[in-house]
Order: sequence, then C-alpha cells, then structure tokens
Amino acid sequence: MSPFLKYTLARLGLFVAVAAATLAVPLDVSVPLKLMIAVLVSAVLAFFLLRGLREEASVQVVGAAQRRTEKRDRLRAALNGDDEPGAAKTD
Repeated sequence: MSPFLKYTLARLGLFVAVAAATLAVPLDVSVPLKLMIAVLVSAVLAFFLLRGLREEASVQVVGAAQRRTEKRDRLRAALNGDDEPGAAKTD
C-alpha cells in the first residue's frame, strides 16, 4: 500500500474516531458544530500522531515530482535534438 494512501486512510480514521467521540458527548450543540470541532481536533491530533506517515507520503510525492521533471527534461532534449537533457543546442 502506498504511503500516501496509508496517510489518507489514517487521517480519515482519526476523524471518524474523534467525530464519534464528539457526537457521543451529550452537549446541547448542533451536529454540524460538533463535526466542525471534530475536524479541528483531528487535524491537531494528526499533526502530532501521524508525523511518520506524513513524512513517508511527502517523500513519495517529492520522488514522483522529480521523476516527472526528469522525464519532461529528457523529452524536451529529445525533441530539441540534444544528446543530454539540459544541454543547449548550438548551431
């Protein structure tokens, strides 16, 4: 399973757990307000509890961006007739 998917599912699970706890508390507050509070609380908890998963997902996203950039540079070089990416064609 990809790190990005694991992080997304962990965030969703954390929100569901906090929302369930918030909705179970017998307060005289509307359901949408309780859900908004659950969003904020789960975001703060995720910042601390899911640091490792977030870093793994970040590494995956950065790696994908670098691969796309390298592929784009190789394609540009091939279209320009250059032997190496980044080499300027001099005629």
